[in-house]
Amino acid sequence: MILAGLLTTEQAYRSIEWKSVFLVAGMLAMGTAITKTGLATILSKGLLSFLMPASPLTLLGGLLGITILLTQVMNGAAVVAFMAPIAIQTAQSLGADSRSFVMGITLGASMAFITPLGHPVNILIMGPGGYRFRDFVRFGLPLTLILFFIILLLLPVFWPLR
Repeated sequence: MILAGLLTTEQAYRSIEWKSVFLVAGMLAMGTAITKTGLATILSKGLLSFLMPASPLTLLGGLLGITILLTQVMNGAAVVAFMAPIAIQTAQSLGADSRSFVMGITLGASMAFITPLGHPVNILIMGPGGYRFRDFVRFGLPLTLILFFIILLLLPVFWPLR
């Protein structure tokens, strides 16, 4: 847009949501720290011991569920930065393809439908639309459950677990 002359450089800089940039940058550093300190391994082993003996699809469902729950109260990009090392470690422990696990948590992090807290747009429309917290739960929970099962059904077709 700057090259096309639609925006000046100053206008572009003013339009950047710097809090989001710093949040994502901080969470990426936290994701690296989770991996380097071994916390991803510890959390992955905890998940494996809790859900074992389980299939890779069941473990993917567990990671997807945790990601969806975290996304209801946190920024989706931050949730992915936190969950990605855990998903990768879990997949590697199973001998599964880590790309499919990361894709699952990425899709789960986009499902901020149950609360108005998970995405800024939800909060923006809450007041003017006259929505209440329970409206998000009433409509968002069934939508989330439908998408949860669709992801578990179709994700292995496009990104095989093994």
